[in-house]
Amino acid sequence: MGVALRPLIADYKESLAWDQLGGTAAIDAYNALYQFLSGIRQPDGTPLMDDEGRITSHLSGLLFRTANLVEKNITPVYVFDGKPPAFKEATLAERRIIRANAKDSWERAVKEGDEETARKYAMASSKVDAFITDSSKELLTALGIPWIQAPEEGEAQSAYMAAAGDVAYAVSQDYDSLLFGTPKLLRNLTVSGKRRLHGKYVPVYPERLILEEVLNGLGMTQVELIAAALLIGTDYNSGVKGVGPKTAVKIVRDGKFSERITESENAADPEELIRYFLDPPVEKNYTIAKKAPVQEKVFEILCEQHGFSEERVSAGLERLGAKKGQATLDSWF
Repeated sequence: MGVALRPLIADYKESLAWDQLGGTAAIDAYNALYQFLSGIRQPDGTPLMDDEGRITSHLSGLLFRTANLVEKNITPVYVFDGKPPAFKEATLAERRIIRANAKDSWERAVKEGDEETARKYAMASSKVDAFITDSSKELLTALGIPWIQAPEEGEAQSAYMAAAGDVAYAVSQDYDSLLFGTPKLLRNLTVSGKRRLHGKYVPVYPERLILEEVLNGLGMTQVELIAAALLIGTDYNSGVKGVGPKTAVKIVRDGKFSERITESENAADPEELIRYFLDPPVEKNYTIAKKAPVQEKVFEILCEQHGFSEERVSAGLERLGAKKGQATLDSWF
C-alpha cells in the first residue's frame, strides 16, 4: 500500500514515452504480482486457473508483460520480498482482514450475478502466497529473466541497486522506494497500459520521479522526507491522526517532528524507523546475469503443468527474443 505521498510529489511526476525508458529495471516483484493477480481475471473477477484449480494469472503476467518490457528495450530484474520487519506486522494483519472481507463480498456478488461488484472485490482479495512466489521464480529462471531475493523489503533492495548504479531505476506503484533512497522511481511499467476508472478504461502512461528533484522542490532533506512520511503514516506506523501530507511537511519544517510524532498511536520508535529507511537490510552480493531461456522448461511449466496454449507461449517467447530453435536472449541485452 505504501505511504500517501501523492499530493506532495504530483508536481514532480514526469510522463515518459516508452522509447525514453531503456535500461535495466529493478522491479518490486510482489507489487507486480499483485497487479497481475488483480488485473488478469475473468469478467466476474475469477482469476485465471488451470485444470487443478491453481491460479495462473501471475504466470500469464510474468510472460506477456515481461515480454512487453523487453520489446521496449527494458531489462527487468524482479526483486522479491524477504521476511518483513517486525514493525510491519500490524499493517500485514490489517491487510489479511481486508482480503478476507473482500473475498466474502466477492463470493456474494458472484452468487447474485453482479459482475461489476464481483470484479472490484475480487481484485481486493488478491493474495501472494508461497505457490505464487515459488512458481514465479521457477518461470523467471526458465525464461532467463534475473531475479533477486531480498532479505527483507524488496523496495529497499531495489533502491539500493539503483543507488549503486547496478540498475537504471526502481519500479513500483508505491512511493516507499523514494523513502529508501532510490534516485529514480518509475511507475506504471507492469500495468496493462490501461486502467478501469468509473466504468471506463483510460490509458496509463509510465511516470518517472527523480528523488533529487522531489527533495529540491520540497526544500527537504531525505531524513525530513522520511519524517514527514512517518507523520502521515507508513506501512510501519500509523502516523498522527488528522495529519495529511501538507501538514506533515509544515510540522517538519517548523522543527516540531519530535513533538508531534509522540501523538502517533503506533509504539514503534520513530528514530528506529528513520534508521531503517536510511539503512535497511539488503543483499549486497548479487549478480544480474543474462541467460538464455530454457524453452523446453518454459513449455513444461506453462503448457504441461498449467494448460497454457503452446501457440501463445511460443508467441511470448518470440517477443522475448527467442526464435524457434534459438537459445539466446543476447539481442535484447
